[in-house]
Amino acid sequence: MHDTMYELVGVAKVFTHRQMTLENVALVIGRGEAIAFIGASGAGKTTLFRVLNLTLRPSAGTLRVGGIDVSRLGRAEMRRLRRRLGMVYQQQNLVGWLRVVHNVLAGHLGRWSTAKALWSLVRPQDMESAIHALSRVGLADKLFARTDTLSGGQQQRVAVARLLVQAPDVVLADEPVSSVDPSQADAIVRLLVEDARSRGQTLLMNLHSVELALRYFPRIIGMRGGRVLFDLSPEKVTPELLSELYGGVHADDAASAVYERALSLLHGCRAA
Repeated sequence: MHDTMYELVGVAKVFTHRQMTLENVALVIGRGEAIAFIGASGAGKTTLFRVLNLTLRPSAGTLRVGGIDVSRLGRAEMRRLRRRLGMVYQQQNLVGWLRVVHNVLAGHLGRWSTAKALWSLVRPQDMESAIHALSRVGLADKLFARTDTLSGGQQQRVAVARLLVQAPDVVLADEPVSSVDPSQADAIVRLLVEDARSRGQTLLMNLHSVELALRYFPRIIGMRGGRVLFDLSPEKVTPELLSELYGGVHADDAASAVYERALSLLHGCRAA
């Protein structure tokens, strides 16, 4: 088994009108690593995640997944590789009119035959996995609720439960806690980190909250203008770097405050 999950060499992505959203990105991500990506809106984080989940192909450079150059893969091989990747989006991508149980069991679709998947819509299969996953996100009592009757935060937790059922090799979480309150956000990030560690999964998370990133992740990648500005352990992410990363969005004092609160949490202390 290849020890490197992702290798990016000079990766760029250019859209129409020559708009470059990624430029010369070089990263090596080991199997089983947990990494948080931070940066202001428009920094290129979501585009990078779409490259990593194989939705977008790089305009330039090389992307290897598990040592395999994805540009050499055919459609069938690409589909097989995508099944190993799990996503949690800011928009939950759930089917609103279905019951919660069906949305959670959709995590099995990469393994089930078409016949079993269709039959599960009539009589849900492997209910135990759905009940267990929903219990872990605090929604066991919503098993048969219509998904569109749930709040936005509850729907995001259903999406996390679906991911737990899928149990992929790689988890790519793009702003997974933007629609939940701070206490739920902390609980969801902690759950994803602990679950990935227990399964040996690679976990990559795009986070708006610098505090959550520094608290739960041993490696922080800061992006600005489609480039990697820094790639550091949390104790090396200084207020000055945060101020540079957000380009005036955080004033120096605000960056320092965020940094101090995050480090207090990191060391298990209560922030003043």
